[in-house]
Amino acid sequence: MNMTDKPSIDKKDWIAGLDKGLSVLQTFDEHNPRLTAAQAGQRCGLTRTAARRYLLTLLHLGYVMTDGKLFWLTPKVMRLGQSYLESARLPRIVQPSLQRLAMGTQEISFVAVLDGYDLVYIARNGQNRSMNTSFALGARVPCHVTSAGVLLLALLGEKEVDDWLATHELKAFTSHTITNPQHMRAELAHIRNQDWALSEQQLDLAYRGVAVPLRDHKGNVQGALTVSMPIQLETSKDAVNRVLPVLREVAQSLRPLI
Repeated sequence: MNMTDKPSIDKKDWIAGLDKGLSVLQTFDEHNPRLTAAQAGQRCGLTRTAARRYLLTLLHLGYVMTDGKLFWLTPKVMRLGQSYLESARLPRIVQPSLQRLAMGTQEISFVAVLDGYDLVYIARNGQNRSMNTSFALGARVPCHVTSAGVLLLALLGEKEVDDWLATHELKAFTSHTITNPQHMRAELAHIRNQDWALSEQQLDLAYRGVAVPLRDHKGNVQGALTVSMPIQLETSKDAVNRVLPVLREVAQSLRPLI
């Protein structure tokens, strides 16, 4: 099963209410921080009445607040993500190695995984910088604008890449963002062949990232190990020569532990 697959479930084990309740929570985002019941229902395929019932249940549980018309999320929602970060095995295993990577490169280091076709950062180490790419734990970005994202997407295989390109818009974040599907397909094929990725000015004009796959002891890709750095006066070649060997060494040292 690859990182975009969902495990199958027997119909008798399916709890539709839980599915719908989680769908309601996920209707809120940066562009829709406050919603009416009707708007929430429209965004997740429910009637206004059904969405309102789910929202009132979530209100009772403390996951949303309301002024009587609009609903919005509360900080309690963050417990769901925090529970993953505290209990999942991968973030705990990689953290000491991320510190070593950050010290060896003098850059911010991350471990990221795919959730669907979004990239999610599950571990990090390094100093904060005032930049778009200084992601907090749990940050989610489109996979096509980061080195870790294009690497993990490329390693899914050609069919998955074709499916993704057929259903996803390559949204531009800078003037350098790759928005042409054919160009992106060629870039992903190149990344797949070399088994590492460089991404420059795709999300932020001042920054680049380099990523290598994080494989387990069986050779299966479990995530990406990546560093982010300011471009400044360093050439792409010099940056890769400086950080790629350290990335590969740290990824190889983690392989028996994953």
